[in-house]
Amino acid sequence: MNDFDHGRPATEPEAAGHQPAPDPPLARITDHGGHPEVSGHGVPQVVASGTAMRTSVREPARSPQDAVPRDRLPARTGVVLLNMGGPETLADVEPFLLNLFCDREIIRLGPFPFLQKFIAGRIVGKRAPKSREAYKLIGGGSPLARISAEQGRALAANLAATGGDYLVRCAMRYWHPLAAETLAEFRRANIRKLVVLPLYPHFSRATTGSSLNDLRRALAAHGDFFSCREIEAWPDQPDYIAALAATIEEGAAAFNGDKYTLVYSAHSLPVSFIKEGDPYLDHIKRTIASLEARLGRRGQLCFQSRSGPVRWLEPSTRDMLRQLAAQRVKNVLMVPISFVSDHVETLYEIDILFREMARELGIRLVRPPALNTHPTLIQGLAKLVTGS
Repeated sequence: MNDFDHGRPATEPEAAGHQPAPDPPLARITDHGGHPEVSGHGVPQVVASGTAMRTSVREPARSPQDAVPRDRLPARTGVVLLNMGGPETLADVEPFLLNLFCDREIIRLGPFPFLQKFIAGRIVGKRAPKSREAYKLIGGGSPLARISAEQGRALAANLAATGGDYLVRCAMRYWHPLAAETLAEFRRANIRKLVVLPLYPHFSRATTGSSLNDLRRALAAHGDFFSCREIEAWPDQPDYIAALAATIEEGAAAFNGDKYTLVYSAHSLPVSFIKEGDPYLDHIKRTIASLEARLGRRGQLCFQSRSGPVRWLEPSTRDMLRQLAAQRVKNVLMVPISFVSDHVETLYEIDILFREMARELGIRLVRPPALNTHPTLIQGLAKLVTGS
């Protein structure tokens, strides 16, 4: 597989002995208020089970630096959209990759934590030139921050139309705006109540899990100032499914009624994660089941964006294309099933690499439009925020 960063925190061991990090100690957080039950190292971690898990961590308390009386606090709610982030310019590529590979929660580089940054720097030094070439081909940087901000503005407008008073901001895991920066903005606005919504529909410790833990560390610096409700996963949220179905139908129109094969391409994950209880694959399958019930047709699942000397989910997207070519398939509609916005994995990997490979195999490959700010997706996000 191509060896550059693919827009989400892929776990990519680059040398023998670099193993994916085990899950942090799990803690169960109830959804009826009160304090979380925390085990292990004191970092709350929620087990995803259901379309959307929500929990109030704790009620805010005043501190001397927050002099506004409680009964005069604004009723406004902050919404934190979690995403990975991406390099917005070619100069950002190397520091972005360094931030990613320094995340020891996803990959442990070497046996000792103090070696992580050193080894990460050596890996990034090798990868950055190829990554920059990929980003050059999609406009000189990742559009993820821009699109996530557009999704946030659309969500804020939707919530305002229903009478809600919300401030919506993004918090990126590996690039700006970072969680600490976003929380500082909420605090300046004296917004204490937060709803945390990952823009990853499917929970994995490599994406939502890492982003939530990063946000929780940033929250700890503010004591009890904020109360949070976390939404962990939404793989079969009805509006999300409806938006996916609409884009698939739009993409299928390109074949003008000719027969085509529906292929779902999801971000890959090491098999070891799944064996250790990561619900990512189950969540992907839930999305597909809901989608196919709506579409009335079946597709085939494969996995992209994998590299490194560990066993990954199979089949790979490249292998899937080879299999379809051997079956004399001529038209493929490839749905980026685990992504809700355009970034390097759709614009470069699917639109350039896989499309060229398909052409060489005698296959016409069409990708439906990304969801981005699709009104039905935004409506679904609003329902998750309000709990409706």
